[in-house]
Amino acid sequence: GKAVLNVSFFANVRAKLRPLLAKHRLRLGDGMKVRIFGHLDVFAPTGRLGLKMSGVDPRFTLGDLALARDEVVRRLVASGLLDANRRHSLPVVPLRVGVVTSVGSAAWHDFHDELQRSGFGFRLRVVDTRVQGEWAVPMVTASIRALARRDDLDVIVVIRGGGARNELAVFDAESIAVAIATAPVPVLTGLGHETDRSVADEVAHSAFKTPTACAASLVEAVAGALATAERAWSSTVALALRSLADAEAGTARRTDRLHGLTRTAADRAATALAHRVERVAASAPRQLDRADAAVAGRADRVVRAAPARLAAAERRLDTLATHVQLLDPAVLLARGWSITRRADGAAVRSVHDAPVGTALVTTVADGTITSTVTPEHPQEPSR
Repeated sequence: GKAVLNVSFFANVRAKLRPLLAKHRLRLGDGMKVRIFGHLDVFAPTGRLGLKMSGVDPRFTLGDLALARDEVVRRLVASGLLDANRRHSLPVVPLRVGVVTSVGSAAWHDFHDELQRSGFGFRLRVVDTRVQGEWAVPMVTASIRALARRDDLDVIVVIRGGGARNELAVFDAESIAVAIATAPVPVLTGLGHETDRSVADEVAHSAFKTPTACAASLVEAVAGALATAERAWSSTVALALRSLADAEAGTARRTDRLHGLTRTAADRAATALAHRVERVAASAPRQLDRADAAVAGRADRVVRAAPARLAAAERRLDTLATHVQLLDPAVLLARGWSITRRADGAAVRSVHDAPVGTALVTTVADGTITSTVTPEHPQEPSR
């Protein structure tokens, strides 16, 4: 079996080590690699050998964390992922934000309150995630990947509060770094440490020391976009006002010029009209005399030609009266003609207009004859 050595870590020793751990920003916890100092001790009743712990070597733990971190960075550089996320452009107005954090923590409240105070319409999609402890690495990785699959986010933010250096080593994990590097939108980190940079910070689009600073960067980006839009609007309004002023000035100049041209044209027209009136007044008597002479001449010709034209008209009327009299139906009937109509008044012009059984009315000079069409009987042979 495995050799087991019990280590005793008493409260008085823990109190003595607390300043040393705090100086190096370390906190003892499960899974932490440490080098310890102590002396052997035998428990007399059982003869069991143990070790009474008297100190730790922080340089060993820090060196182990640094080696692991450097190895992850080396692999990221080799695969071209170290600056992959920084190649994404931050949206002009990053209002749709995915957040990976422990909801309810001070980090979450600091981040949320900073955005809330801005008054801008940020829309947050938050994934409640453990950011320290045994399950932190897989949970943070899964949360980043889940947000990366959405198509309604402008940025993803990963935040947590400050802590011991070995606890922040969670964000040196390669799986978290790869999830950040391959995200389709910029990833921002605010991991709450003032001096150290984690691998997540190195691979992120932008890294901030605190969650508040991370939120402030988003507020600043939106405020900058708003200021740019307002400047553009102000410039547009100013340009429009200048254009209107120029147009009004141009219109006024054209109006003045048109007024002058109109007055000149009216004066010219009045002068020309006056000249024409004078010419008309001067030539009117002559024109009237010529017109009177022409009318008198035409009147004489009409008077001389009237008897001949009247005689010709009378002869033409006599001729027309004779033709009309010849075409008068009464005259034709008197000469032996007749007109046959059906009962409906239609004239019979063909045998096809009067089939057998048709009632006929025949008009002659002195009255009418009513008849009915009968079948044709063959003539009897002559005897």
